[in-house]
Amino acid sequence: MSTGPGPAGLIYRLIARGSRRQNVRDYACAALNLDGFCVKVLFFIRSMVVGGSQRQVAMLARGLIEHGHEAAIVVFYTGGEIDVARASLPRVISLGKSGRWDVITPLARLRRVLRTECPDVVYAFHPPQAVLATLLLPRAGKTRLVYGVRAAAMEVERYDSLSALTYALEVRLSKRADLIIANGHTVRADAIERGMPGSRIAVIPNGIDTQMMHPDPAAGSLQRRAWGIPETAFVIGCVARFDPMKDHRTLLEAAAHFAREQTDTRFVCVGDGAARYREELKAQARFLGLDGALIWAGEMDSLRNAYNAFDVATLSSAFGEGFPNVVGEAMACGIPVVATDVGDVRLIVGELGEVVPPRNPQALAAGWARMRQLLMQKSVARAQVRQSIVMNYSLDSMVHRSIDSLSQLVAGRSGEEIARELGAQLA
Repeated sequence: MSTGPGPAGLIYRLIARGSRRQNVRDYACAALNLDGFCVKVLFFIRSMVVGGSQRQVAMLARGLIEHGHEAAIVVFYTGGEIDVARASLPRVISLGKSGRWDVITPLARLRRVLRTECPDVVYAFHPPQAVLATLLLPRAGKTRLVYGVRAAAMEVERYDSLSALTYALEVRLSKRADLIIANGHTVRADAIERGMPGSRIAVIPNGIDTQMMHPDPAAGSLQRRAWGIPETAFVIGCVARFDPMKDHRTLLEAAAHFAREQTDTRFVCVGDGAARYREELKAQARFLGLDGALIWAGEMDSLRNAYNAFDVATLSSAFGEGFPNVVGEAMACGIPVVATDVGDVRLIVGELGEVVPPRNPQALAAGWARMRQLLMQKSVARAQVRQSIVMNYSLDSMVHRSIDSLSQLVAGRSGEEIARELGAQLA
């Protein structure tokens, strides 16, 4: 375990101490080009259990390590880590939280970790972790604090009072963050509207691993057989956890409407969630007469196989999305998307899919119908669908932008300058 400041911090301080004639920042930023320059980043997230943010953290941490930096992930809970992380997960520091009301000991452990690890950067994902990192990180230290903001237009009233409290506190404390990284333009705009300092909010879109997510018709056929779906069926698939934000209720209503006219259609829901909510959704599906047309696939290790089994991937979210990974992942597999107009979906999908209003089952079903017609007419180029993700949202791009931003922050550049430069690059 490290007991001193990270290498980047040492470099910065040595440069600063020896610079008299030139601006410290110029010296420090020049050091970014030195061989062996290393930044130590401590990611902080609730857990590494299945989720879009967890996949992004795992891939970014792995990318940092592959480029010669140090990375570790601090979590409250362990167990059920996502598949993308298991293969080469960096060091995980568990705070050993046993339940919601187990608070004092995990927070004491967190404070000790922040002091003893001496990271150059603490990168906190989601409001609870951002709030705790802000409150517990020693203010006199050299560690830079970065918020990872991932959601837009959250309807916190749908969740418990603690979620609402941390959501509000994140805004109150955000002025103490050195840099705020939003994963989408809609997220940035929402954060500014909520009261976060816009000059320090940079946009780094999520990265899609296009080597992992790629067209694989053979795997798709095998997956269909595993689900008991005929090869001739038209398959509409949704990959999303069971959460009010994902609005499976609208999805099920749209499916019932669509299936009445398109009887060869099969719907697949990949994901899971709270048992009570899951049973409510299954009861709704039975009431709508979807039993023979709908498969509850649960959580899956290989999402690539699932995407390749779909004719169309869909997302029915009503609120709270930033950059939905599932949209980019499906498109990377060459699967066209019909999704609701939330977060950056319209920007990601562009002219290659269908974007419809949220909370509107008829509009969603109509989007599926239009996409099926386009596929029958061969008006959708699957290679072009994939290429749009390869060109605009690659994993390499996300990793390099992140490394560059974090390195510059440690080297003494301000969050405002970094955000401004990233904004110019994405314009």
